[in-house]
Amino acid sequence: MSLLHDILNFNQTFVEEKKYEPYITTKFPDKRIVVLSCMDTRLVELLPKAMNLRNGDMKIVKSAGAIVNHPFGGIMRSLLVAVYELKADEVYIIGHYDCGMSAIDPDVMLGHMIERGIKQETIDTITYSALDLREWLRGFGDVKTSVLKSVDLVRTHPLMPKGVPVHGLIIDPGTGRLDLISDGNKNL
Repeated sequence: MSLLHDILNFNQTFVEEKKYEPYITTKFPDKRIVVLSCMDTRLVELLPKAMNLRNGDMKIVKSAGAIVNHPFGGIMRSLLVAVYELKADEVYIIGHYDCGMSAIDPDVMLGHMIERGIKQETIDTITYSALDLREWLRGFGDVKTSVLKSVDLVRTHPLMPKGVPVHGLIIDPGTGRLDLISDGNKNL
């Protein structure tokens, strides 16, 4: 049986036995915050627990490296929707130590794409007509610098209200310790 079918079988029992009831909440975050964090598997349960947050307390947006790549990309749009439409009053950008994005080599990743069937001509076309793929795929060298760069982009975004604190933190994926990098309350 495939993993998909295992998930669907479990889900059927989950719904039939009403195991969802402890998670019932509204679409508005009770603690009125939105968190941008990395998609790292170690953070799925650890990050909310380390912040004393439960289901319904926050909106959470995930991206590789907790990076806001573009001021008008999907990550920034999600943060703006959380603030304007879903009642979030604070933004937390939380990177983590030992992040896989710190070791991403764009040339190696492009090689993996070719190994999995992406044609070199497709890569060349995108590179020459749309964007610099190597730059787009590039990771970062220092998590603190990366978090501060994303914090600055969000904090100074022309569509972000000036009264919204944008905080920067780094979590230790082993212990859950949070290190404050930028207190958004100091910039209001």
